[in-house]
Amino acid sequence: MNRGRSPRMEAKGRAGLIEHFGAVEDRRIQRSKRHKRIEIIVIAIGGVSGGADDWVAIAAFGQAKREWVATFLELPNGIPSHDTCNRVFRRLDPEQFQASFLRWVQAVFHRTKGQVVAVDGKTLCSSSNQAEGHGAIHMVSAWANENQLVLGHVKVAEKSNEIPAISARLKLLDISGCIVTVEAMGGQKAIAPAIVAGGANDVLAVKENQATRSHEREELFDSAERIN
Repeated sequence: MNRGRSPRMEAKGRAGLIEHFGAVEDRRIQRSKRHKRIEIIVIAIGGVSGGADDWVAIAAFGQAKREWVATFLELPNGIPSHDTCNRVFRRLDPEQFQASFLRWVQAVFHRTKGQVVAVDGKTLCSSSNQAEGHGAIHMVSAWANENQLVLGHVKVAEKSNEIPAISARLKLLDISGCIVTVEAMGGQKAIAPAIVAGGANDVLAVKENQATRSHEREELFDSAERIN
C-alpha cells in the first residue's frame, strides 16, 4: 500500500484523510455510535486502496493493520465490523463524500508538468436493471498516469451523454501544466476550451466517422510534412 512513498508523504496522506473527511455529516443516532465516523471512513479507504473489494475484506484489512491504524486513529472500541462499515456508508451523503474525497486527492496528488491525465468513459458491468427500467450506469473518470491514481468519477445522467460529465469533471480538477487526453466521444467543441481554460494541453481522439474532423486532421499532418 505504501510502496514507493516516503514516510512524510504517508503522514501527509493520513492527516489529510482526517482533515478532509471530518466534515462529512454523521447521520447515525448518537446513542448507537460505538465507532467514530472518520475512523470507519479512513479504514474503508485504506482497505480499498489495498485491494479490498467488499465490506468483509475492508474489515479484515482493519484487523490486519490494527497496530498501524492505531498510530493515528483512537479506535475506542476497536476495529468496526463489516456490517457496521456497511451501515455507516449507506447513511453517508454521497455528494459530501465525493467532494471530500476529491479535496483529499487533490491535496496529496503530486502534479508534475506534462503529466498525462486521461479522461475516459466506462459502462459498469451488470449495472442495468431492465425489470425496473434502469439502463446501465455510465461513469466518466480522470486517471493520472504518472501517479497511477484515479482523480475522480462522475456519473453520466440518464438520457444524456458523456459531454456534460466530462465538462463537470474538468471544472473540479487542477490540471494546470498537464496533458489531458480524451477519447473520441469527448472530442467536442465544449471540451477543448475547458481543458485550455484549466491551463492544460489537450489531446483529443478523432474517429474516421467524424468526417470533418478527420479530414482536418489529415490536412494538418499533410501540411506539417510539406513544411518539414
